[in-house]
Amino acid sequence: MPQRHSKNNNDLAFFTYDEKRKLGYGTQKERLGKDSIKPFDACCLCLKPFIDPMSCHKGHVFCKECILECLLAQKKDIQRKLAAHAAQQKQEKEEEEEKLMLQKTKELDAFDQQNHGAVPQYSDRNYSRDKNGFHGANSVKVTSYEEEALRTMKAFWLPSATPEAAVKVDAPDTSTICPEGREKLRLKTLFPVHFTEDTSEQKKPKALDRTYLCPSCKVTLTNTMSLVALSSCGHVFCKKCADRFMAVDKVCLICNKPCKERNLVNLEKGGTGFAGHGDHLEATDFKHLGSGSGLGLVRPATKT
Repeated sequence: MPQRHSKNNNDLAFFTYDEKRKLGYGTQKERLGKDSIKPFDACCLCLKPFIDPMSCHKGHVFCKECILECLLAQKKDIQRKLAAHAAQQKQEKEEEEEKLMLQKTKELDAFDQQNHGAVPQYSDRNYSRDKNGFHGANSVKVTSYEEEALRTMKAFWLPSATPEAAVKVDAPDTSTICPEGREKLRLKTLFPVHFTEDTSEQKKPKALDRTYLCPSCKVTLTNTMSLVALSSCGHVFCKKCADRFMAVDKVCLICNKPCKERNLVNLEKGGTGFAGHGDHLEATDFKHLGSGSGLGLVRPATKT
């Protein structure tokens, strides 16, 4: 037993709380930073500053070219699945017709042999006949032996012993979906979005660094603000101005186009498959520290 047990605690079968924390054991939590959140002026598909932005009624903003390519690819995939489903139905119908034809042929052969043939017939369904058409105990024994050999064969990887299962293609859904919200989306439900760009002399926008303003209160739009777009005309305002003016006056402040309560669409800020969004901007990762694995020496990477 080592001396100074309280200071040289190295004979325990488990780690202490301080050792677990230093080795990165358990659930690690970390709040996502600015780099892990998609900007409000970026496309949800290409993650770049949008060009000719379009939005769905759930508030997901896309580049016009990106969302059109996505919907076109979905339609092509649906057409391919429909063609495969139709080909499978046609094949099943042909197989069913072939089965009926074979069954009728067998019935006619059996009737013909019973009335005009010299070969005796047997009513036993389990009775088998070899390929040459002869009946007898020898052919039955050979057939049963072959079946038993295939059933007990150890070389299961041979093509003759590999069972085949028909792959059934189900009828696909013919509606396109939003790549971000996973709800049904059609091209005519998309509407263009118009942001008011800051053109003041103090802030000269660069090619990829543009600043947008709320056209009502002239406040710079950021990710911390809730934005509202009008589906009737596409102009974007901050949520405070939208609730204060558009929801009451039922008219756009820029183009004076009438709008209703259902025309106010809350734009989603952040949120893709690679970024966080909403109020829960915390990444968690669990790591089990196995004895002798050496994985505890590496801090686990956070999942976004």
